Amino acid sequence: MPQYSPLPMPSVYGYLQAAQCRIEDLDALVQCTTTPDECPQAAQLVHGVPVYDALALRHSLVNQKDPAAWRHQLMSEWARVWQSGPGVLVVRGLFADLEIVEAATFEFQALIEESRKAGHGGDHFAKPGANDRVWNALEKLCLRAPEVFASYYGNALLAMLCEAWLGPAYQITSQINCVNPGGQAQTAHRDYHLGFFDAVGAARFPAHVHQLSPSLTLQGAVAHVDMPLESGPTLYLPHSQKYLHGYLLAGLPEFQKYFDAHHVQLSMEKGDGIFFNPALLHAAGSNISKDIRRMANLLQVSSAFGRCMESVDRVSMAQRLYPTLYRSQGTMAAADVDAAIAACAEGYAFPTNLDRDPPIGGLAPRSQQDLMRTALAQGLPALEFEARLRDQAQTRLS
Repeated sequence: MPQYSPLPMPSVYGYLQAAQCRIEDLDALVQCTTTPDECPQAAQLVHGVPVYDALALRHSLVNQKDPAAWRHQLMSEWARVWQSGPGVLVVRGLFADLEIVEAATFEFQALIEESRKAGHGGDHFAKPGANDRVWNALEKLCLRAPEVFASYYGNALLAMLCEAWLGPAYQITSQINCVNPGGQAQTAHRDYHLGFFDAVGAARFPAHVHQLSPSLTLQGAVAHVDMPLESGPTLYLPHSQKYLHGYLLAGLPEFQKYFDAHHVQLSMEKGDGIFFNPALLHAAGSNISKDIRRMANLLQVSSAFGRCMESVDRVSMAQRLYPTLYRSQGTMAAADVDAAIAACAEGYAFPTNLDRDPPIGGLAPRSQQDLMRTALAQGLPALEFEARLRDQAQTRLS
């Protein structure tokens, strides 16, 4: 079997189509072997996935003559793993002090109980009751227990992992996910951003955006309990992040069958961390244990660059523009109305408050543009549209 090769990044223009997806193209990328020479700081390879020993890394960093150079060398190694290697790595003992993990777990469990009582918990994939999810656990933990937050996120090795993929000024968000015994496996998928579209939605974006999207996010998870295989830790398809058409695979049964036959699964221990390219095909496994509530802190780390240069009050703009578009529907071409909406209103559903604005019935809530287009199609009077717009804006606040 060949060693993995660098991620091909040719100049790609135009648009991708689901009809272009071929198993043999994915297989050619996946059938690679990771060797120790490609990740020399890893303690071992498990199913081709580099596993790093956090204690050894911290010891090495302290004993380097040039710690800054060694740090950059290690972060470069991680970036290669995520981009042109298997796409996923594990850090054993990411949290050396398990008391810190347990303190955070105590707060997370309290948040789960509060979420249950409040009737929250809408999820992307799981049926109601199959698991417990706490949205925006990062902010909730900080406001609830700042001392625990400081100890938990005051982890220089965690910061190195984030910076290795995104550079400085990254932004962390987190969701607690607790999969209870009997929880079923997810279907194979990619993650945020394009991973939150179905195949039709993803195909609307040009090919070079399919290449760009994975560079804007790092996905991670911290184990808050021991996760043997029977508890269903996440399944991964190493090297699948290199498949350009991967965002168009949703709903294609032959690719799900391929994933089922070729995925890998790694057990985790409390305090371990796993980090992967968001374009890596993955899926939470089935929890077939009798008594393990598989709790993980899911970390979604975002690039500083995914933002506009100026602050814009798009709610006020939409309120002001709507009456004009309402009056112009008979005289203004539909495509031009749509273009005006695109310039005015938010076209993306995130960020939002997923407690009050959950993605039930789909992967994402409605965007501001969705609301505006629907209101025009329904012929809503301006005052009624303004009321709905204000309600949506309030719902999205933290």
